Amino acid sequence: MTDLDRAHALLTERLDTTDEIRAAFSSHPRHGYIPDVIWPDAVGDALDRAEDPERWAARVYTDDYVTTQADDGGTGPVNIPTSSSSAPQLMADMLRAAEIEPGMRVLEIGTGTGWNAAILSTLVGPTGSVTSVEIDPGVAAHARERLAGTGVKVVTGTDPGGPEVFDALIATCAVQRLPLAWVERVGDGARLVVPWAPYPEGGPTPVAALRRTGPATAAGPLVRDASFMRDRGQRGARRRFPGNGEEATDRTTFPEGSRDLLRNDRLTRLVLTCPELYIAVGGRPWKDGTAPVVAVGEGGDWAHILPDGSATCNGTRALTTLTEAYTTLDDAGWPGLDTFTLEADAESGAHTLRSRLGTWEHPASCGADPA
Repeated sequence: MTDLDRAHALLTERLDTTDEIRAAFSSHPRHGYIPDVIWPDAVGDALDRAEDPERWAARVYTDDYVTTQADDGGTGPVNIPTSSSSAPQLMADMLRAAEIEPGMRVLEIGTGTGWNAAILSTLVGPTGSVTSVEIDPGVAAHARERLAGTGVKVVTGTDPGGPEVFDALIATCAVQRLPLAWVERVGDGARLVVPWAPYPEGGPTPVAALRRTGPATAAGPLVRDASFMRDRGQRGARRRFPGNGEEATDRTTFPEGSRDLLRNDRLTRLVLTCPELYIAVGGRPWKDGTAPVVAVGEGGDWAHILPDGSATCNGTRALTTLTEAYTTLDDAGWPGLDTFTLEADAESGAHTLRSRLGTWEHPASCGADPA
C-alpha cells in the first residue's frame, strides 16, 4: 500500500456514513481524480504536484474541498474557485440524502473531477447508470479520462441529451432558482439533492433533499449547511459591502458578536428567516481575523455586527429585522436546518421555506429558463 492509498483509507474511515457509501469511497481513491495542478490558497500561485508532491498529497487528503480550477481557467488577483473536489463528508451526506440504490439511473449536474460520479457508479452497480453533465470542456475532458472504465457517461454542456428519465439528480453547484429542466428530467417522487442559494451571489448554500411533487415543483427538507459555487448560468454580480468608510447613524449592541455568530453556526438560519435582508460576512477584519457580519436592507440601510457584539448601523430597519429574527430563533433553541422545508416552483421562481416558526418567501431573481 502506497502512502497515498494509506491516506485515502484513513480518509474513508473518518466518514460518518453508511457502510455502502464508505465502501464506494474506498473503491475510488481521491488522488486518482484530483488533477496535478490545484489552488490551495485564495491568493498566490497554483500548486503543481510535480514540483511539490508532498504538499499536493497533504492538500488532497484533508477533509476539505480542493480547488481544481480558478477564474474559469484564467488568471486574476484572487484565485476564485470555479471547479473543485467537494469535501468528502459533504459528498457522503449528499449521496445519503439522494437515497441511491443499485439499479438506479442517476443524473449528476457538475462533473468536476469525476470523483463523485465514480462513487455513484459503484452505488448504482452494473444494472444502474450515471450520466454526468459538465459545462467546462477542459474539466469535462479531464473527468472523462479519469472515469474510463466506470461506465459513467460524461456530457459536455448543460443538457444530458436523450429521452432518459432519471431516478435521482445530484447537483454539485448551487442555484437560487431550481431549473425547470432539472425537474423535468426526473420521475415523479424522484430525489433532487440540490445546494440552494437564497441570494443571487454570496451567502450560504444549504443542501436541500427535494422530491419532485409535480410537473414543475419539488419540495423537501434542508439536510445540512454548505458553501457551493454557483451554477454558471446563475452567477450574480458581486455585492459591495456598505458601511466601510461611511458614517454610521447609530451605535448599539447585538446579542452575539460576529465571532460567536459564526462559531455557533447562526448565520444560515438568520439568512433563511430574513428574506428581506442580505446577510453576509464582510468588511474590514479585526486583529484576530474575524470579520463583521453585515446585514443590508432593501432600502439601502445597513448594520455591521462586530466581533465583540457592538454594532454600527445606518438606518434601523436592517438591525431591527435581524434582531427580531435572532430573538425568535434563540427562543426556539436554534432549531436545526432539517426543520426547514423548501418548496420550489421552477416555473414561477417561487421558493417558500416553512418551519414551525413560520413561513418565508424567497423569490428567485436569477436563473429563469430561456423562453
